[in-house]
Amino acid sequence: MKNSVCLCGAAVAALAWTVPVAAQETLDGEDAFILANSPLPTRIVVTATRAPQGFEEAALPVTAVIRPPEIARVRQLRDIADILRDAPGVAVSAVPGQTQIRLRGSEANHVLVLVDGIEVSDPFAGEFDLGTLQAEIGSRAELLLGPQSALYGSDAIGGVFAYYTGSGCSGAAEGYAEGGSNATFNSSARAGVCGKRGELSLNATVVSTDGEPNARPINGGGARDIGRDSYTISGKGSVELSDAFTIRAVGRYVLTEGDFNDQDFDSTSPTFGFVIDSPETRYENEAFYALAGAELRLLDQRWFHDLSVQIADIRRDSFGPFGRSFGNEGERIKASYVSSFEFTGDAGHTITFAADWEEERYRNTDPFGFAFTGTRTNENVGLVGEYRLKRDGFTVSAALRHDINDNFADATTYKLAGAVDATDTTTLFGSTGSGIKNPGFYELFGFVDGRFIGNANLRPEKSTGWEVGVRQGLFDRAVELSLTYFDNQLEDEIFTSFPAPTFIATPDNRDTVSKQRGFEFRMKASLADTLKLNAAYTYLDAEENGVTEVRRPEYVASASLDWSAPDDSASASLVIRHNGETEDFAFTDPSFIPVRVTLDDYTLVNFYGEVRLTEGLNLFGRVENLLGERYEQVFSFVSPGRTATAGVRAKF
Repeated sequence: MKNSVCLCGAAVAALAWTVPVAAQETLDGEDAFILANSPLPTRIVVTATRAPQGFEEAALPVTAVIRPPEIARVRQLRDIADILRDAPGVAVSAVPGQTQIRLRGSEANHVLVLVDGIEVSDPFAGEFDLGTLQAEIGSRAELLLGPQSALYGSDAIGGVFAYYTGSGCSGAAEGYAEGGSNATFNSSARAGVCGKRGELSLNATVVSTDGEPNARPINGGGARDIGRDSYTISGKGSVELSDAFTIRAVGRYVLTEGDFNDQDFDSTSPTFGFVIDSPETRYENEAFYALAGAELRLLDQRWFHDLSVQIADIRRDSFGPFGRSFGNEGERIKASYVSSFEFTGDAGHTITFAADWEEERYRNTDPFGFAFTGTRTNENVGLVGEYRLKRDGFTVSAALRHDINDNFADATTYKLAGAVDATDTTTLFGSTGSGIKNPGFYELFGFVDGRFIGNANLRPEKSTGWEVGVRQGLFDRAVELSLTYFDNQLEDEIFTSFPAPTFIATPDNRDTVSKQRGFEFRMKASLADTLKLNAAYTYLDAEENGVTEVRRPEYVASASLDWSAPDDSASASLVIRHNGETEDFAFTDPSFIPVRVTLDDYTLVNFYGEVRLTEGLNLFGRVENLLGERYEQVFSFVSPGRTATAGVRAKF
């Protein structure tokens, strides 16, 4: 495994040196993600709407925007999931081979994840493993909370997370290499070309570590290191064939190889239901994504047309001492057409129509022949209508979507949102909407090991929710505060039941209502020109029929203090994250009916620093989990301890 890491690392370094660059710098402020001096159109489609617009024009702005400096320099992120730990409304739980995010108490498969506009969730699993998304140089991200199915269809019950790689016009070639604890080696490079009529960006990233034990050190266990290697190659570009017509393309390949430990299901063992050292167990995830699109702008760019086709092809395999033990494949083909018209005059009216056609295919690749290995399919057509009105100090939007499903009942979802400037420094906002989530393959047809029986009669999950909030600027906007209250309800929630007389696990729809409510607080403060303070706090009350939902902490808090030298020659950040007690399931009973347990709260302290050695060459380092906290995000899966990493970054 390490040989392939070295070869890929060499390729990353070569990319940084060999690709010609003629790029423009990006802005550093609130609009750092919008291209500066680019000859191409700068109006982009942001997560909060299907129409093209500047980010500030969305009716209900995106909850969080994570900009390139925060990803690359300030926090030195390698896994995108880590920065979401600092966003309000987000709960993250990670084990080897699966990293999940839950938004406002929703399930992990209720989050739609988009990468450069491509829907990347695994059609078989019904959700996206965020641990396979590595931070690339120049990338940015947006997080939109609350039901968004009116714009995006199934999966967007809890919200949408959108990740964008850097443009060819967003900066010069850049690369880094680093090493540290647990034989960690990470490397990444990006380069781009930017011309009068087109741009191209290429990225290559390696994240590798030998890891640490993740089993509890009981009965002689907890000694096997759990390592991981992840390789990402991506590229995107666009060509403006005329003043009104542009074509674009995106390609992405991800290979993740790692170790994992099994749970002990020997009912005579004292560690029954616990994670134990499992030599030679490993997984391999391979994914290919592509998108091609064309954009036509008419009537002084007021009438926008966009046609795109995308594909996601994902393979997942598990291996044991005797070879491949489990596997599945999923494929999604999707075509979308968007037409948006902006009326002239002072009223600021915009109407948008969108149509999505999508087909998913998935199958087991059981190597033992115990499961059906034929291909199952699901087809969907979604029709979207959206209206937006923007005037000085006032914005409102309304969206309606109708989904036509071949395997489930058709569904209609809605979204209403608005914001008003009560004063020059105070903005009030609110929204209400509905969401839907169709059952996935394993819920409909089951697993291969016979311990989980599918249910082909499942109904889609349905949600409704609303939010109200206020954003307040203080001290000439040196301090920005936001407070949001939300209330969501989920019906027909899919859960795992254990019906008599066999008590074999099978999914079913609940006849009760799942409720999630709480509030989110965020503060951004400029204490000085060189000193920034960011803080976030989330309180969540997530219950199903009066019982607290698992893996949803009641409260999560974070704070970061970021310092940079006046000439940007050095920077440092201190980040503190606290996760409250969390309920979880433990399969420690021989019946396999889960037992509820409470995971302890924990506090993590991370420190990051960087210093300029020469023009274009920086030295950086970080210490994560500085206090050596021992904690579990999922029952009996021990999370990593203290680690230290150092490296160099070069910009050309």
